[in-house]
Amino acid sequence: MSLLDRISIDPGVVHGRPAVRGTRMRVSDVLALLAAGADESEILEDYPYLERDDIRACLAFAAAQADHAIIAS
Repeated sequence: MSLLDRISIDPGVVHGRPAVRGTRMRVSDVLALLAAGADESEILEDYPYLERDDIRACLAFAAAQADHAIIAS
């Protein structure tokens, strides 16, 4: 299974925002926690339904989104 398989986009879950599959935890929520200085262990303690690979999947998803094509004129 690819890390990105852990991320789902479903219009019926958190208004179609990317979320960790099987949860209502948005990718942006995990990224915000990391940006605020939380480490993986702290996130996993606060959200026991997440796994380490879910956090890594959020990072991989964000990296993929940030890697867009550049159109030269």
